[in-house]
Amino acid sequence: MARYFTREEAEALLPEITVVLRKIQEGRRSVQVIEEELEELHARSKGNGHHLYGRTMKLQSDLAAYVHVLRNAADELQSFGCVLKDPDIGLIDFPSLRDGQEVYLCWQLGEERILFWHYMHTGFAGRQPL
Repeated sequence: MARYFTREEAEALLPEITVVLRKIQEGRRSVQVIEEELEELHARSKGNGHHLYGRTMKLQSDLAAYVHVLRNAADELQSFGCVLKDPDIGLIDFPSLRDGQEVYLCWQLGEERILFWHYMHTGFAGRQPL
């Protein structure tokens, strides 16, 4: 059975969720930078790229470490009972009940409170004020 949040319960978690979301966003940016550098190294190594081997191995190790951090952060976020909808903008949904129907309380990083809700099937575009 899913856990349903009241607005107050969900808002009480926002400080902790904010920390985890920022960790996820930072990790995703780092992964993107490493992937871009790996692509560049791959293109440069098409001929005789053995001199790039050490840098490539270091970047692959760094990438694996960031992926591990991201997995842990995602697990931590999931343990709160919320649903990560878009890590880049920090969009989080909290399962809730409204007039006996399952809905999401919708929050985006930077918002001080949870001000919106939407039906499960409508998503962000269907956000309605609480």
